[in-house]
Amino acid sequence: MPRDNYQTVKEVADRLHLNEATVRGWIRTGALRAIEIGKGWRIADSDLQRFLSDHATRPRTQTAPDRGPGDQAVSPTERGA
Repeated sequence: MPRDNYQTVKEVADRLHLNEATVRGWIRTGALRAIEIGKGWRIADSDLQRFLSDHATRPRTQTAPDRGPGDQAVSPTERGA
């Protein structure tokens, strides 16, 4: 069984360019799995990867927005400017 590496809340926050409070909030709500060791939390690499995969945004399909009658571009001369 492979052994995970564990990171502190600060290390995860630094890696993701976030505030430590954000990472602690994820832990508090159960969104990010962590274990408490001593006075601090440790996050396994596999749990962080799972969290990131679960929260990854999916690419949207490219579609042109529908333009209604009021959405048409008007040049400055047409507006009377």
